[in-house]
Amino acid sequence: MLFRGVSPRLFLALRLSAGCFLAAGFVGTPLVSAGAVDLVAHRALYELTLASARGDVTGATGTMSYDVGDACEGWTAHQQLAMTVTNRDGQDVDMLSDYTTYESKDGATLRFRSRQSTDGAVTSEVNGDANGTQGGGEVRYTQPKAETKALPKGTLFPMAHTEAIIAAAIAGKKFLELPLFDGTGPDGAQDSTVSITSWNGPLASKWPDLAPLASGRVHVAFFERGNGAQQPEYEVSMRYWENGVADELTMDFGDFVMRGRLKALTLTRKGC
Repeated sequence: MLFRGVSPRLFLALRLSAGCFLAAGFVGTPLVSAGAVDLVAHRALYELTLASARGDVTGATGTMSYDVGDACEGWTAHQQLAMTVTNRDGQDVDMLSDYTTYESKDGATLRFRSRQSTDGAVTSEVNGDANGTQGGGEVRYTQPKAETKALPKGTLFPMAHTEAIIAAAIAGKKFLELPLFDGTGPDGAQDSTVSITSWNGPLASKWPDLAPLASGRVHVAFFERGNGAQQPEYEVSMRYWENGVADELTMDFGDFVMRGRLKALTLTRKGC
């Protein structure tokens, strides 16, 4: 959602969401009836390890914490991702991404704050708010500079993006094309393509809260919007459970690929 150096765009792939509108080939038609996706507030901790490297990276480790809260009329989310990456010269680079949002459950408004740092020095800050409908919308940035940008028709915010994916899986869909705005960068909306490779009934799980639930494998690729790019900026695959919890992550940042495994999980109560 993510990591072009280190960016929280991977959060896009882990979102618990509210709102499902876009299916491949058409806009504005609900994938399943309202309430069919029952998402839960939760806290999750992931351990990140290097799966493979194609460039200057020789090692990488990290953690990602993810806290989603049910605030009655909206979802709060806080993601913090910390990684240490080692290059061929043996130098370690510490990268931290901190990302916070509030998204209304009707998918109409989003407030966002993102900060990224390398070796303790802040390299990027993006703050602002956005509103949207199926007909379009706009984002109002306060950082890195004050400006307003239009959002294209059908743009989803992060939580709605995740719910749309799960709703599509439940409905038997295999492919989606979803315009997305998450507030992690200053360039407005981006395009995402989603492949749903499986959806199964309950499977054995070490997590009692997940064992009774259906789940499936999902792959999401993120593209810069409107430039005809053939190569995605970032790709992630994962297992999604029907309540929005994710595990078995594979995150492709271009020069290297990280594997993420769920190490701790707590389902939390509504804040109202």
